[in-house]
Amino acid sequence: MTLPSHVSTLIVGAGFAGVGAAIKLDEAGERDWVAIDRGHDVGGTWRDNTYPGAACDVPSQLYSFSFARHDWSSSYSPQAAIFDYLRRTAREAGILDRFHFGTELLGADWDEAAQHWLVQTSAGDVLAENVILGVGGLSEPKLPDIEGIDSFQGTLFHSARWDHSVDLTGKRVAVIGTGASAIQIIPELQKVAGHVDVYQRTAHWVIPRNDRTYSRLERLALRHVPGLQAAYRQAVYLSKEATVPVFLGSALAARPARALALKNIRKHIADPELRAKVTPRFQIGCKRILISDAYYPALAADNVEVVTDGIAKITGDAIVTTDGTERPIDVLVVATGFFTTDLPVAHIVRGRGGVSLAELWGSRSMEAYKGTTFHGYPNLFQMVGPNVTLSHSSMVYMIESQVAYVVDAIRSRRARGLGPIEPTQPAQDAWNADLQSRMRDTVWTTGGCSSWYLDEHGRNTVLWPRSTFTFRRLLSKFDLDAYAVEPRLQEASA
Repeated sequence: MTLPSHVSTLIVGAGFAGVGAAIKLDEAGERDWVAIDRGHDVGGTWRDNTYPGAACDVPSQLYSFSFARHDWSSSYSPQAAIFDYLRRTAREAGILDRFHFGTELLGADWDEAAQHWLVQTSAGDVLAENVILGVGGLSEPKLPDIEGIDSFQGTLFHSARWDHSVDLTGKRVAVIGTGASAIQIIPELQKVAGHVDVYQRTAHWVIPRNDRTYSRLERLALRHVPGLQAAYRQAVYLSKEATVPVFLGSALAARPARALALKNIRKHIADPELRAKVTPRFQIGCKRILISDAYYPALAADNVEVVTDGIAKITGDAIVTTDGTERPIDVLVVATGFFTTDLPVAHIVRGRGGVSLAELWGSRSMEAYKGTTFHGYPNLFQMVGPNVTLSHSSMVYMIESQVAYVVDAIRSRRARGLGPIEPTQPAQDAWNADLQSRMRDTVWTTGGCSSWYLDEHGRNTVLWPRSTFTFRRLLSKFDLDAYAVEPRLQEASA
């Protein structure tokens, strides 16, 4: 299938954001779009992250499109189930004929004279009036900057690029990182590896997962009783929203979660020394609260060691810590996260004057208007942009809110015969000033931790500091009065 040379809207990415945008554009009658993705199928994060134990930490009922419900088999879904759900949803929506897989975005430049984007891809150039970036904030793995890591002679891979050809049975394995992916991987490694060294820089708060398989009766009821699945979804949603005060700095609201996390440690770890190692020293919520029933039992196993000394260097067959201890290994797994405040796509998207988003943000923090549009970058829309990510609920809810806003913007622009649109600088500045003002008292700022939420300037440019229903309300309708509009090309030259 050949990539067209011109299209009204180009979607970059085929995860929840790309698939959701494609479906809703079609429903709105905006059918002149194509989507590109460097992968082989839809799925995004849930296509690429196939490490052992990969699963969602948001309840299944909430981690799906509101317009495409699903018969989930358990309260928390594994990676394969979510991947299958996205493939089925895209197939049933009839949109896959305009997805171009194995096609990488190489660059995008705004042509002011022609009023369109010139997009370079690995399959050729495309002219697009609108560009929707749905590449995700957790798509580019980040390797640790450790002396000697390039000299390691064993097997090394990032958790997001798992090498399934490697047999880990009986091997000496090291895992660097103890975040959301690592706590799912480590229990699986503990079952098969001869020995596992867990390199922990900072202990995280971990509460019970309480995952369970739905009974046959429950699944039948959710499938056939009118309104039951919607009610269940709403109940889960409200339970998640009830935790927002924890993150906004309420010490009282945080007490139950902290008590639950401490009880989780006491339940599974008897050794006082290990308990001390895994007990966080910062306020709960400052970093993402993790969920697991298997992580602490794995750390307490005889074939696992938690190492809290810093890593000095990596040799050809070992990790050496700052106390001089050398621990031989066969396999090194790095679960060190992703580029979140320095998005790789920002380096190749260039707006007015040829200025890339990365260059613009180099002298200031990453920011957008409503987390979606940018002054100086006409007709450019980003899904899960600055300050859209959540630490407590489903990103699918946020994505649907953004998709509705973007589709309304594209449809309104066409219906009114408008030229290129971009948010005004005052509107964008006011939006971000309000965000950062609200950020000051949150646990992410005051909680005493160092997290990937904060950029090099110490500003939280990742998370949304309010309720999700507030975000949805604020993006419920395209607000043209916050935008500068150029005359259409034919009018400007008349």
